[in-house]
Amino acid sequence: MTTKILALTDALGNLVRFVLMPGQRFDTVGVAPLIEGLSFGGLIADKAFDSNAIIADLNERGAKIVISQHPRRASPLKIDAELYKWRHLIENFFCKLKDFKRIAMRACKTDTSFKAIIHLAAAIIHSR
Repeated sequence: MTTKILALTDALGNLVRFVLMPGQRFDTVGVAPLIEGLSFGGLIADKAFDSNAIIADLNERGAKIVISQHPRRASPLKIDAELYKWRHLIENFFCKLKDFKRIAMRACKTDTSFKAIIHLAAAIIHSR
């Protein structure tokens, strides 16, 4: 069994919130709990998060949508290419997170202990 980590970072690449999901689940399922109760000006994401439900939620919030469009999308949205370049911050965060062996190997047996290790690693990353 694998575990998927969906993470939300701020404009500096620091962890704001994350959600653990089973590895076989679609990424879009975890977005609602990830952004619930947060206010933000925009969301930068990759093609895995290109869904009508997410885009409708972001439109309701008035947030800028910077999501790479799936090629099969019937009516593609115009995205800000310069702003999309900042998506590397979340990728960099995951690279730094995987430097911690217990996270990369999923050494913890329970979700609670795995979440604790992620919080600890994020604090160490933020302190660097």
